[in-house]
Amino acid sequence: MNPEWVHVIRSAATEAESAGKLTAEQLSLIYEQQWFKLLVPEIYSGPEMTVPVLVQLEESISWANGSVGWVVTLCAGAGWFGGFFEPDIAKKIFERPDACLAGSGAAMGEALITGDGYMVSGRWPYASGAHHATHFTANCIIKNDEGIVKDDAGQPLVRAFIFDAKDVTISPTWKYMGMMATGTDAFSVENLFVTQEQCFRIDARHAFVTSLLYQYPFLQLAEATIAANLSGMAIHFIDCCKEIFAEKQNQKNMEERHKSLLNSLLIEQENRLNSSRELFYQAINKSWDKMITASIDELSLAEVSNTSKQLAKMARECVDTLYPYCGLIAAARSSEINQVWRDLHTASQHSLLTFAE
Repeated sequence: MNPEWVHVIRSAATEAESAGKLTAEQLSLIYEQQWFKLLVPEIYSGPEMTVPVLVQLEESISWANGSVGWVVTLCAGAGWFGGFFEPDIAKKIFERPDACLAGSGAAMGEALITGDGYMVSGRWPYASGAHHATHFTANCIIKNDEGIVKDDAGQPLVRAFIFDAKDVTISPTWKYMGMMATGTDAFSVENLFVTQEQCFRIDARHAFVTSLLYQYPFLQLAEATIAANLSGMAIHFIDCCKEIFAEKQNQKNMEERHKSLLNSLLIEQENRLNSSRELFYQAINKSWDKMITASIDELSLAEVSNTSKQLAKMARECVDTLYPYCGLIAAARSSEINQVWRDLHTASQHSLLTFAE
């Protein structure tokens, strides 16, 4: 990653944590590089980045700072929905240079069918990037005058909607130890009328943009990008450990056997993480190659899911193995290494990657 970008991101990290959202300097860089639009269709002037390139970039941004990487990943992921929006809606959304979509996948809203649209009400507890989002996406249970509409399987019918930020109310909810700069807060709407065009289906069969990116399964896209975030944070933590361990080894009173232990621990954990990253990237590249040849299969997708979960697990394990040897500096909330530790252990609670086989 460009060293100037890293400097902009990291030099504002403390300010962003205090503010509870990304700084103007960080956002300026993101808009300049179109990071919120990484997955926006090319026909709407987006980069429409391939999945293998995407995960490498998002890992790098999360290495620079976990909160910035997380917001970019989730907002860029919501930008991927642009392939499923009605074209006229998509054009209006993405023509803005500061276009940014935040949202939630939880079906916490209700959408009552009207003659020409829906009346929507709901409250969604977590939306990263909420304070600079231009639009919000949200899942709702569909209802009619007779009650909840059922899908073909007899379950409540859930559909996704896109709202303009001006129609949304944001309320503070983020009270956790890490990811404090992500601006992850609740949003709500009440009796908001939305048109039929603001309802969309995240399904390759219903994509308006039919290029490969919008045929790639959303589950594996989400798993891979979140795993890349955790990997980037773990690499950052190991970098911090290298500096701390080097200082410790210069202390005259440290025994040689303890110096040797620190060296071996660092090398071992870095190797473990890199081995897991290698398997992860192999699975990502393989799945994308199969997309190109129209031969994507369940086994390839299962490999993406499995290696994503394994990488998330390895990131946590490597960090937790090294943490006890870092000293009190690692427990100081004002230190860089503590911020990384808090961010990783908060982000890794995401339910998609909790259970690794």
